[in-house]
Amino acid sequence: MIQSPCVAKCGVNEDDICMGCYRNIDEIVGWSKADDAFKAQVWKKIPGRKAELGKGLNSEKISKDRWQEVAARLKEEALVTG
Repeated sequence: MIQSPCVAKCGVNEDDICMGCYRNIDEIVGWSKADDAFKAQVWKKIPGRKAELGKGLNSEKISKDRWQEVAARLKEEALVTG
């Protein structure tokens, strides 16, 4: 089991990247259902994102509505591709 990179400083920038853990919103919402291969790939992307984005500011917290919107889209995509 691969641990989440969450550091409990959530907030996404204008590109939907969390400036706490450097995951995009799809990666955050889908994390709990993702397999270890997906999680390992996300972990590999984090250092590059962190270097590129530096210590940017969190623009906004992920709202419940936005979370549910992304979760529904990811579920729909899984149904289409799965």
